[in-house]
Amino acid sequence: MTGFSTARQYMVDGQVRPSDVTDDRILEAMLTVPREVFVPAGKQALAYLDLDLDVTEGAAARRCLITPALLARMLQAAEIKATDRVLVVGCATGYAAAIVARFAGGVSATEGDPALAGKASAAFAQLGIQNVTVKTAAAADGDAAGAPYDVIVLNGASEIIPTGLFGQLKEGGRLVGVFGLRPPPRATLVTHSHGDFGHRELFDATAPVLPGLERVPAFVF
Repeated sequence: MTGFSTARQYMVDGQVRPSDVTDDRILEAMLTVPREVFVPAGKQALAYLDLDLDVTEGAAARRCLITPALLARMLQAAEIKATDRVLVVGCATGYAAAIVARFAGGVSATEGDPALAGKASAAFAQLGIQNVTVKTAAAADGDAAGAPYDVIVLNGASEIIPTGLFGQLKEGGRLVGVFGLRPPPRATLVTHSHGDFGHRELFDATAPVLPGLERVPAFVF
């Protein structure tokens, strides 16, 4: 095994499996997709550590790959099927979308930073991943043109209720992400059923807030 493939195995065995991730499709995807491809060259030694990995290089807004265990747990909760169309919001350099692409029917990914969106497209081309499309769009906007989606995955946290994204879910669709509407932030599953949206808190979690999904500062007298 190469150094990166060994690190990939350690990531799965030491971070993902102990987080109660038992979905073999997710485990296999994380053992297969080379996370280092989605990381700047100077940070590839950090690619498999248990941290929110900053992949911006001098950009105004910090953008990260969220921790592997958090991503895996959220994807497991979303119960993605092989026929599902999935939207990954705030994809950064594309790692989360690449994982989802291993077992979903098709994936759309949005990223507000055009440079990062370009890096995501380049990584998919390098790895021969053909069932992902990348668009430059603000996190709150999602991808209305491609909606509705079976599943929406937030590659980060939201401090507001993203109603625009909720409206891009199919009937029976699921949205999963970290919500920091109040402390402590929690990974949450939102389901669209009979025209309404149900929220189920899954577990405490932290993740960098996606640009545009920050809490609006309250006016102080």
